Formats: sequence, structure tokens, C-alpha cells
Amino acid sequence: MAIKLNSTRLLSKRKIPFTVYEFPESIHSADGVAEALGKPPEMVYKTLVVLRNTPKTKPMLIMAAANRNLNLKRVAQIVGEKKVRMAAHREAERLTGLKVGGISAPALLNRGFDVFIDEAAQLLDTILVSGGKRGVNIELPVQDLVLLTGAKWIHACD
Repeated sequence: MAIKLNSTRLLSKRKIPFTVYEFPESIHSADGVAEALGKPPEMVYKTLVVLRNTPKTKPMLIMAAANRNLNLKRVAQIVGEKKVRMAAHREAERLTGLKVGGISAPALLNRGFDVFIDEAAQLLDTILVSGGKRGVNIELPVQDLVLLTGAKWIHACD
């Protein structure tokens, strides 16, 4: 039986080609997903929940490769904030309604999040992102992901 998630339904509806990969739900990191699926870490993207200092603003979702580290000072400068911070696990889950390891920009469309993707993805044809549930990743064309989520390119990582 095919996996039915909001993200896969949306991709099917929009006729965006994708492949679903399953792996043990105990894996919560993009590095772990890359290893479990035998994919290069630069192709597996994590979705990080980043909070602004400005009150009453929605968090940002920043997609970055498993093998890259987010530079919060750089992100703050780019988005015009003095400071930004990573959401704690519980905080990220409360804000998104998804469990850490399953947070997914395609699953959170129309929820008011500012979505960004690290510019390193421009070098790839396809990437893997969470499908919105732990243990499920979706591989899809980078340009389709950007168009679908409205993600802005950002030089976010070191």
C-alpha cells in the first residue's frame, strides 16, 4: 500500500514527480537518513525551525543538507534580525505540529512559515526532504520543491 501523507497527496495533485523512501522511525537526523538510504549526505536535506527575535512572527523553516551546519549569525543578517535561534525539539514540534525528524516544508504549506533553502541545493537535480512523518523521506526535483514551497535561496550554511 502506498504511503498517503499530505505532502505526497499534494505532490501527486500537482503532478510533481517524487519517490518515497522509508527507513526506521528511530532515525531522527538527516545524516542518519543518508546512511540508512545509502544516499550522499549533500543530497538529504533537514528542515530546521529557526525563531526570530521579533515578537509574534512565524518561525522560519530552513532546509539545509545533512553535511552542512547552519550559520545563525548569517541567517539573522540576511533576514534583517539582530539575532535568531534554533527552536528546541519540543518547541519545534509544538510550532509545526510535526515530530522532529519529520518536520517538512511541503507538509506545512499555507501555515505562514517563511521557507528558505540553502543555496548548495542549486547544484543538485533532486534532493530528499522529510515527507512530514518520521521514517519517510521524499525525493523530488529541487526546482519543483522551491516552486511548491515558495522557498527563498539563502547562503545559510558554513
